[in-house]
Amino acid sequence: MPGLSAQFSSTVFVMPTTRDYYEVLGVEKSASGDEIKRAYRRLAMKHHPDRNPGDAQAEAAFKECAEAYEVLSNSERRSVYDRYGHAGLRGTPGHDFNSMNVDDIFSMFNDIFGGGMGGQRRAGRGVPRGYDLETEVELTLEEVLTGTERDVEFKRLDVCETCSGSGAKHGSSPTTCSTCAGQGQVAQAGLGGMFRMVTTCPHCRGRGKVVTDKCNDCRGNGRVSVKRNLTIKIPAGIHSGQAVRVASEGEPPPQEMSPEGKGIRGDLHVVVRVQDHKQFERDGDDLLIALPTAFTQAALGAEINVPTLTDHTTLDLPPGTQHGALFRIEGEGLPNLRSGRRGDLVVITQLVVPRKLNDSQRELLAEYAKSEKLEIKAQSPSLWAKIKDAVKGG
Repeated sequence: MPGLSAQFSSTVFVMPTTRDYYEVLGVEKSASGDEIKRAYRRLAMKHHPDRNPGDAQAEAAFKECAEAYEVLSNSERRSVYDRYGHAGLRGTPGHDFNSMNVDDIFSMFNDIFGGGMGGQRRAGRGVPRGYDLETEVELTLEEVLTGTERDVEFKRLDVCETCSGSGAKHGSSPTTCSTCAGQGQVAQAGLGGMFRMVTTCPHCRGRGKVVTDKCNDCRGNGRVSVKRNLTIKIPAGIHSGQAVRVASEGEPPPQEMSPEGKGIRGDLHVVVRVQDHKQFERDGDDLLIALPTAFTQAALGAEINVPTLTDHTTLDLPPGTQHGALFRIEGEGLPNLRSGRRGDLVVITQLVVPRKLNDSQRELLAEYAKSEKLEIKAQSPSLWAKIKDAVKGG
């Protein structure tokens, strides 16, 4: 692990937080691995000390969410935690996040940012790479059908133009850190000297130099927050939770890796959230709609009007159509993100019983009732079972 060198002569145990790990990450206990990964990524970026210089509360929150992710991202340890809580982890190997520097914690989880979602890492042969950023946009189903554009506004850290990233006031220069003697790392002992760990210097945070006469614009950080506005193209067929990656719109490498910002910029990830629709439910590339159907239409058969995302179409109901019957209208769903081929519209008939009848209608139905014989099957399939079969293509 970058910035971490240790020889262990005994097991290091997890120092659990007092809060529930799922609560720390803001996810349900049923959350998938990807949901846990996204939640951690969001919190890690929010609380990272580079974004919150000198904020002890943010640093504590960063350590807390890192500890929660370390447990919940491991299927075996998560299973133990789900059964026994924090007590179940006291006898299992882990990491003591309370004694670690926050930069070392972040380096431990670069795997969740693989392919771009990361920070303080190097791409290629020693080329520093900056942090990726994330923002969100909301789409309607109609916009998913056609694809759309969105204006997004976000903030990022850029190299301070006043000091060119050094953090020092004009006419002055950073000085060698007295804590680490310019090495950027310090050795720490733990558990009564039973192991030794080399971590990033807490004074200069790995830079090897400290700024005594700070730049007025960036206050010695070498980076300033700037606002960006972009127009993003979002392809048709995108799903909620998927992201559009905009290359090189993230942040430059951190100051400790490249004060002047030379290297590879991170990316911007625009995460899509699709709004619920009043009429349609989405299932993959298919759309589902519950269609109110009169008794006479179902009994005698009828040609009925069915709304689509863009207009209307017609559906021929055969005589004797039952409540909950399913019909597929091909090509009226949503486009597949890769192939562009549209899914189907699945129509579910919903029998509507009139609440009020006039005298003539009541008389006619009473006459019909005299001749009616209704056979009730004890094991007729439920509506939801039929819907599941239809969705699966059964």
